[in-house]
Amino acid sequence: MPARSSSAVWEGKLKEGKGTMKVGKGYFEGPFSFASRFESADATNPEELIAAAHAGCYSMAFSATLEKNGFDPKRVATTATAHLEKVGDGFAITKIELDMEAEIPGIDSAKFNELAEAAKNGCPVSKALAGPEITLKAQLK
Repeated sequence: MPARSSSAVWEGKLKEGKGTMKVGKGYFEGPFSFASRFESADATNPEELIAAAHAGCYSMAFSATLEKNGFDPKRVATTATAHLEKVGDGFAITKIELDMEAEIPGIDSAKFNELAEAAKNGCPVSKALAGPEITLKAQLK
């Protein structure tokens, strides 16, 4: 399997500086700043990109888990929310919430919840982010 990479450039001091992040081969490129990370300025930030990666990975992992268990998912939609908080002298992502809803014909709630949790634990991004608490709210449509 190929290795994947993204890049970032930061120019200037922390509060006054600015940066640009580029995902992969440039399918997404966007600005980020102190204000977009620690306040609410318009631009992206590393935590949003981690959340996007986690949402995408989890949706695919759940779909694969369903298929392996004989189900034909019609749609899996996941929103991930990464919480950045002050911890000691620095900052940490302390929690990631996965909020997923899915359309899966023929599945009951117990099996749905069992497979949703298995996908959370098996998702490669979940494994990579095993430091923060990762919660899952799963909704069968």
